[in-house]
Amino acid sequence: MGHIVDFPLRRMWLFGALLVLSQFTSSLGILMDSVGSHSMFTCESIGLRMCQDLPYNTTFMPNLLNHYDQQTAALAMEPFHPMVNLQCSPDLRPFLCALYAPVCMEYGRVSLPCRSLCTHAKRDCQKLMDMFGVTWPEETECSRFPDCDESYPRDVDLLVNEDPTKQSSTSVQRDYGFWCPRELKVEPELGYMFLGVRDCSPPCPNMYLGREDLTLARYFIGVVSIVCLSATLFTFLTFLLDVTRFRYPERPIIFYAVCYMMVSLVFFLGFLLEDRVACNAANPSHYKTSTVTQGSHNKACTLLFMVLYFFTMAGSVWWVVLTITWFLAAVPKWGSEAIEKKALLFHASAWGIPGMLTITLLALNKIEGDNISGVCFVGLYDVHTLRWFVLAPLCLDVLVGVSLLLAGIVALNRVRMEIPLEKENQDKLVKFMIRIGVFSVLYLVPLLTVVGCYLYEQTYRSAWETRWVKERCKNYHIPCPFQKEVTSGPPLVLFIMKYLMVLVVGIPSVFWVGSKKTCFEWASFFHGRRQKDSGAVNESRQVLQEPDFAQSLLRDPNTPIIRKSRGTSTQGTSTHASSTHLAMLDDVRSKASSVHSKMSSYHGSLHRSRDDRFTPSSHRGMEERPAYGSMPRLNDQSRHGSTRDLSDAPAANITHGSSMNCVVEDDGTSA
Repeated sequence: MGHIVDFPLRRMWLFGALLVLSQFTSSLGILMDSVGSHSMFTCESIGLRMCQDLPYNTTFMPNLLNHYDQQTAALAMEPFHPMVNLQCSPDLRPFLCALYAPVCMEYGRVSLPCRSLCTHAKRDCQKLMDMFGVTWPEETECSRFPDCDESYPRDVDLLVNEDPTKQSSTSVQRDYGFWCPRELKVEPELGYMFLGVRDCSPPCPNMYLGREDLTLARYFIGVVSIVCLSATLFTFLTFLLDVTRFRYPERPIIFYAVCYMMVSLVFFLGFLLEDRVACNAANPSHYKTSTVTQGSHNKACTLLFMVLYFFTMAGSVWWVVLTITWFLAAVPKWGSEAIEKKALLFHASAWGIPGMLTITLLALNKIEGDNISGVCFVGLYDVHTLRWFVLAPLCLDVLVGVSLLLAGIVALNRVRMEIPLEKENQDKLVKFMIRIGVFSVLYLVPLLTVVGCYLYEQTYRSAWETRWVKERCKNYHIPCPFQKEVTSGPPLVLFIMKYLMVLVVGIPSVFWVGSKKTCFEWASFFHGRRQKDSGAVNESRQVLQEPDFAQSLLRDPNTPIIRKSRGTSTQGTSTHASSTHLAMLDDVRSKASSVHSKMSSYHGSLHRSRDDRFTPSSHRGMEERPAYGSMPRLNDQSRHGSTRDLSDAPAANITHGSSMNCVVEDDGTSA
């Protein structure tokens, strides 16, 4: 009974010793001259110890199981060494060698083992495989092979390969494409892809830049992101100081600044995080190096991608909205209130379109880590995603925005050339057109540079990848490309220019809000007082929307200009009544309030008829209208007295035409 129990123990010990011995012999069973990488189809001598002393002695790589060299094939055959040494089946060894080291014939011909050979080997060795926990590989299922009953190799295979020396001397150039190294392989459930190969990921750090260049690029991105963050944050805080200052058509500049403030913030976080989010950690125990993060399984990377991509696209859409509002103000002469009524549509477009694009990319699992900047974006390794989700939206925004911008500038220039305006309004209009042009150039030049960098990168991406494979193929033991001429890698200045222009796009917003009024508001804020200048109006809105300018656009060119003072609703005045009334109030009112009183009484003394002539009206406006500002009211006695004096005074002669206009111009100038 003891011998019966002892026999399984001895057998288990024997299996363990054979397993260790097989691993040792497999590591020594590869000839050194067959370890090289392959870029041509050639017949090579078999170096696998398990496949020695067969009817054939040459094979080819990659084999039928896509092992790119004999060293990789030997590692895959290790679990079957105990079964072969124990000779559980006479068909196991020929069957395994037919898959891992098939017979070499002329280029294009492959000989597969028969199904009966697979069935006999699996049936005879199934108990030993269950005992050692070895599973039959899925790629070696017997149903995959032809239904025949012949040994391997067949007689016809040996007749074709009668002279292996002559056959091996014949080489056919053959590019095997990219074979993912074991160090870059990832779990299948992650859905990674690199160079068209599934379950593979790019290496970290960057595959194109060295350590020194990578460090320089990261610090450069960090400094530029801080500058852009400061500029856009200043623009947004200036808006918060007085939210009524920036109305349409210039309100989109504020949202544009907010978008690029978030973009610069993400790049700054990427500078602080370095590779901790954009790259997966290395696992030396499983021969895994650090690889680029892909997909949405990394929550931090997904969050950085969502913020960065969403606000990048939203910033470009807000620039298009800005050109739309300028177009509406310049061509159809929409006022600020009319444009503001469309604000809901503007917001729905500017936030909704980027949101749908972001959700689509999340559903497609197209997120990729950027091991240069430390953030996560899209299209860094997938050219098709770059083309449709980055280049196409940016080019469309540039096309639409530039078209609307040019149409608005042409319309404003036509107004300046054809309709006679006062010199003051002429100067304001020219200044406004210059500001639009400068702001647009400061936005378009960086954006077009970014588009150019993406196009250049898309054009040469394949050549750069081929060069990288050629430089790393021997270290990774993968097939080398057979192309003799390989271009140089991407220059460092390309990445520097791309990231610089991506961030610089947000800086022009600070030039729009930069003015003396902005300095005054910040000075008032820091001194603890808020002094709002209600009479001060933004110049761009003042030129496009003030009544003088609107009337001058709609009037006949031969009609004289009637100018009114800002901040009042004055239309005209009676010189005699105004002088009488001012004489009565001279002791009570200051010089400035006297001017405003004259302008106020001027409104009440005239009535505009349908034929554009002005006729006298009642003096009720003079009696009851208070002076502009916080001036004390006259008592009842003084008010009645002024009325009696005015009733006794002779009627004022109202003149029309150019004389009235001269009076109005003088009043406006003194005011």
